[in-house]
Amino acid sequence: MRFRTSPGANERDVAFREFAWQRAASLHRSAYLLCGDWHLAEDLVQEALAKAYVHWRRVQDADNPDAYVRRILVNEARRRWRRKDAPVPRAEAATDRAEPDWSEDVVRRAELFEALLRLPAGQRATIVLRHLDGLSERETAAALGCSEGTVKSQASRAMAALRKYIESQEAKA
Repeated sequence: MRFRTSPGANERDVAFREFAWQRAASLHRSAYLLCGDWHLAEDLVQEALAKAYVHWRRVQDADNPDAYVRRILVNEARRRWRRKDAPVPRAEAATDRAEPDWSEDVVRRAELFEALLRLPAGQRATIVLRHLDGLSERETAAALGCSEGTVKSQASRAMAALRKYIESQEAKA
């Protein structure tokens, strides 16, 4: 789908609108998985896209514009978490929880989401980008501003914590 352009819209604006339109849903999903709140996720995506627009030439010139914008998104989430009045969301603090359907798939998805929100911020960001967004280790490292080794170790620790949490939930059932 293409945006209708207003008379006088320049090529920069058109290119940015196309980019934002194509990536907004994916960025919103990632932001939600990072913070656990749909409204905050919308704010994070808007902030990330606003910063991308301001630096649109750099984004376009980047080797991977998607990774560049995802890094902005992750940095925005981190910035929010660093504030004393905005702690990293945990499963107990998630306000927009859906009531789980009793089907097995929905229950497992809710358990996995709860487990994801219990991870430390760095591990959660690694899992979201690497496994849920499908980025490679190199792309994830670029988005997080760390080495590929850090991505590997964060992902390993996070997967172990997720497994442990899911197993403990299954043992309770």
